[in-house]
Formats: sequence, C-alpha cells, structure tokens
Amino acid sequence: MLGLAACSLALVFLAVSDDPLYRIEENLPWKNWNQYDEIILATAKKNGIDPALVKAVIWQESKFNPRATGKAGERGLMQVTEIASKDWLKQEKIETFQPTDLFDPKTNIEAGSWYLARALRKHESKDDPRPFALAEYNAGASRVVRWTAPENGGETQKTARHFLGKVDFPKTLRYVENIIARHDFY
Repeated sequence: MLGLAACSLALVFLAVSDDPLYRIEENLPWKNWNQYDEIILATAKKNGIDPALVKAVIWQESKFNPRATGKAGERGLMQVTEIASKDWLKQEKIETFQPTDLFDPKTNIEAGSWYLARALRKHESKDDPRPFALAEYNAGASRVVRWTAPENGGETQKTARHFLGKVDFPKTLRYVENIIARHDFY
C-alpha cells in the first residue's frame, strides 16, 4: 500500500512539474545536473550574471556533457568555439591555450560565461537583454545587428518581443525560447 502511495505521489509531482523528464533524469545516479554548480556560481558571480542563465545555456548546448562537440567546432559544456574564446583569452591574459582546453568544464564555463556576460552588457538598455544576448551567443553579433536594425528610418528595436519577431532563423528562435524557458524553470 505504501509503494502505491509513493508511486501516486511521484506521478502527481511529475504531472505538475514544468519539465517532468528533467525531474526524472535529475534523480538518476548517472545524471548529475548539479555537478558543475560550484563552477557555475563562482564564474557567474565573477561576470555579474545570473547562474541560472549560465546553467540554462549549458543545458541547451550540451545537456551537461563536457565532451560535447558541435558541427562548427564548438566544444564542451557551453559549446564555445576557438574563435569565440579568443577575446576571452586576451582579456584574461591567458597565453598557453589549446583548443582542447575547452573540454575542461572550468575553462569552458569561464569562457562561455564571459562571452555571455559581454553580450548581456551590450544589450542592457533593452527591456529584457536575454533574447538579444542569447541570439548573439547562438547566431553571432552581426545577425543581431541585422535583427535590431531600424526599419524605415525608425529607432533600433529595443523590445524583446519585437526583436524575437525579427529573428528569421527558426533554430535561433527556438534556441532563445528554450533557454529562457529553462532559465525561468530554474
């Protein structure tokens, strides 16, 4: 009887959860969604950004797999490219670096968080800088410039809602929406 009650309670918990699959997976012994939390917290604090947003990017980019690779040379938890890491390396005055260093969780989270923080600061005048920064993280700064360009001599787009309506890359739009939903979930 107790087993049935526990199963019923678990089903109710999962039914009201925003992401039942995540709730199941976070309790599996081989899935440790929290194993990088200390690095995320320290790095987010250093860069002045919300650690939940960093964690949401990691979830979207790699599902917490530090060995993840992408089609365009992205590496690690936050799927940082060698090209994207160059500004971070210069800022941090890191002279000894190999692209494979991006598979190290600490290095990857530091580089990715720095890049994300820079994008958030660039768009801090917007009503919600997250969509702008996340689109830049995913599709590049030049595309965000195009999507925010003034229409017919008007003002640069400053509202997230209007901006998202201008994003003409379906994958980038889904990327931004998924991370914002995950950020809100965390």
